[in-house]
Amino acid sequence: MVKPQIDGKRLFVLDTNVLMHDPTALFRFEEHDILIPMVVLEELDAGKKGLSEVARNVRQVSRYLDDLLSIAEDDKDPMKEGIPIGMLPQIQDADKHGKIYFQTKDHIDRLPDSLPSSKADNTILNVALALQAKNKDKTVTIVSKDINLRIKANIVGVHSEDYYNDKVLDDVEQLHTGYFELPGDFWDTHSRDIDSWQEEGHTYYRIKGPLVKEWFVNQCLFQPEDNFEAIVREIDDTDADNPTAIIELLVDYRNDSHNIWGITARNREQSFALNVLMDPEIDFVTLQGPAGTGKTLLALAAALEQAIEMKRYKEVIVTRVTVSVGEDIGFLPGTEEEKMTPWMGALMDNLEVLSPSEDDEWGVAATHDLLRKWIKVRSLNFMRGRTFLNKFIIIDEAQNLTSKQMKTLITRAGPGTKVVCMGNVGQIDTPYLTETTSGITFVVDRFKNWDHSGHITLKRGERSRLADYATELL
Repeated sequence: MVKPQIDGKRLFVLDTNVLMHDPTALFRFEEHDILIPMVVLEELDAGKKGLSEVARNVRQVSRYLDDLLSIAEDDKDPMKEGIPIGMLPQIQDADKHGKIYFQTKDHIDRLPDSLPSSKADNTILNVALALQAKNKDKTVTIVSKDINLRIKANIVGVHSEDYYNDKVLDDVEQLHTGYFELPGDFWDTHSRDIDSWQEEGHTYYRIKGPLVKEWFVNQCLFQPEDNFEAIVREIDDTDADNPTAIIELLVDYRNDSHNIWGITARNREQSFALNVLMDPEIDFVTLQGPAGTGKTLLALAAALEQAIEMKRYKEVIVTRVTVSVGEDIGFLPGTEEEKMTPWMGALMDNLEVLSPSEDDEWGVAATHDLLRKWIKVRSLNFMRGRTFLNKFIIIDEAQNLTSKQMKTLITRAGPGTKVVCMGNVGQIDTPYLTETTSGITFVVDRFKNWDHSGHITLKRGERSRLADYATELL
């Protein structure tokens, strides 16, 4: 849904789930005013206990509210006159932010008889209706991530919106893919000032032309007609009208002579993915795509090749968010690694592919022992405060992580560590997360301009003809 344009001063009534999702939402409404109903404070109080991400967010909201009350002027009643949000030390710009108000009294029940006022959502609706009747000069808007509350608000005549600030893009189709198809006349329009040279077995080109403006560093380029595939290594935009790019020819990992841990790419995007995964200059890689496109297999093969054969990394750490697709099966016994085992079915399936054939029993057993030594499974719950040195970290199912959780994980990386995030934005199981607010969407968009990151969107499934057909049809 496109955010509607509303002119004039506005008053936003915040639902609890917005603050639970993003504690900094208090500062995201610029010059407009905010009101927090009493029932929202009650729900925040009920949700403050525990070690979950939501509980931590609630406690942070409470601290922000306490900071706001502490800066209120002594000669004014903050409950009646509001508190200027811009006076907070985190902002220090009173001109660009409105005030925050709290509900201080009950309102006459304005709801239809079919909506019981004892329900928290309906109480928020009633507060918004009362404010709407009182503030004729402002547009009163309920901000909630609860679709049903927004529908009920529209039914009773109150304007409502989703929380837009955490949306990275308006449409996930606009997400950076990591590659760029060159037009058929590319060499005719860009070959005038071209330079070419070889260095340490790699072929480089220096190119000038209008298309360079559309490229990013570590973006893959291809031209199907000439089987040309390259990666952008450097962009010099000193001359903004005519920037220069240095590109390098890619390794074709579809060729058996360039196999990685016995694996070869089956399509162009997989070859691009292996190029960025195997590049020691790229510290952060994101792979996004539907089920069966080979994300986990490619990441594991690259990790084992670089850790065991090339000795670039001391070990491989695999982790993922533990969100169930169905009903929870309860507590799991054992150590941290044993508890994570049921969640790591995809890892085990791919290790079977990377192991020797079943005919060689001794080889299979030896390989499994070797892989268990090098691959460590870790839970996300124990990542805070850690620093990983010279590790290859694989974060699976990253579409179920929030942007804050993603930040927590990526900032664990120490010197010599490479982080690979994989996910499918079409399979989000976390409540209140969507394709445009998912953590993997967030990092793909934010890291696309960094010289040491790479992203590839995998589109073609390679699991089986049944899986490919189901992905397209269902």
